[in-house]
Amino acid sequence: MLILVLSVESRLRFVSAAAGVLSWREVLAGLAGGSVLALFGLWRAWSQGADAEKRRAFLNEDLEWADTVFSAVFLASLLMYFIVQAFKIPSGSMESTLRIGDHLFVNKFIYGVRIPFTQKRVLRFRSVKAGDIVVFQFPTDDPEAQHCGGQQYAKDFIKRVVAVGGETVEVRDGAVLVDGKPRGKEPFTQFVDSYRMEAPAMLPPPGEYQQYWQDGQLDGKLGDTMRDHFGPVKVPEGSYFAMGDNRDRSCDSRFWGPVAERYLKGKAWVIYWPPNRMGLIGAQAP
Repeated sequence: MLILVLSVESRLRFVSAAAGVLSWREVLAGLAGGSVLALFGLWRAWSQGADAEKRRAFLNEDLEWADTVFSAVFLASLLMYFIVQAFKIPSGSMESTLRIGDHLFVNKFIYGVRIPFTQKRVLRFRSVKAGDIVVFQFPTDDPEAQHCGGQQYAKDFIKRVVAVGGETVEVRDGAVLVDGKPRGKEPFTQFVDSYRMEAPAMLPPPGEYQQYWQDGQLDGKLGDTMRDHFGPVKVPEGSYFAMGDNRDRSCDSRFWGPVAERYLKGKAWVIYWPPNRMGLIGAQAP
């Protein structure tokens, strides 16, 4: 009984650690490792020249480890896909709300559990709201697309939702307007430059401007001027306009377009490292 308890306890520790740090590549590596352990057990059992009872003992020992690895990786995969996933802040685009090096957990079920191999979600607790800090896969299906100084395909980003589908977004001299109204006091935002860029002298016609933006091509036409002068554009239904709290140092929806629902992974939930930064991540109302 003691051995069983220790085995379960060690598996739970392994699973909780794995769920926090494993990527899909590491999950596959873990499955491969479990397979290797199982094969090693077979090889050791039949290569030692031992009698049948000793061979069974060797085999059972190694298969026990293989079973532990398989179980841990399987459960960690379920946790990662449906419930929670770890994320590390890679840049200063969300300062001072989130700092470089902060480790946090992402709530993956609050906006609904995604059915594997589909874009459908079930058991939705609530919809995405303006003010939510969300993690999403960079919104492009083109591996060769260039944004933010390089290829961002399949990378995870974290930003704050500024507007949802159906709302109109505009930036005037650095100030964000939603449906023509200023977002009001935003204590979480940060501006590091006192200099405001001038508005571009020429803009595409409104219809073309909207389409360029939705296609992620507007930054190639207007460049950095969009930081302080942008839009207006209408966020498509089922999509979101996401911005970094560090408005002057964020490559976000101003430059590469809306974030469609299918790219959304979850809501930033809690900082778990470093210790002096531990705590829930609140979503300030706009």
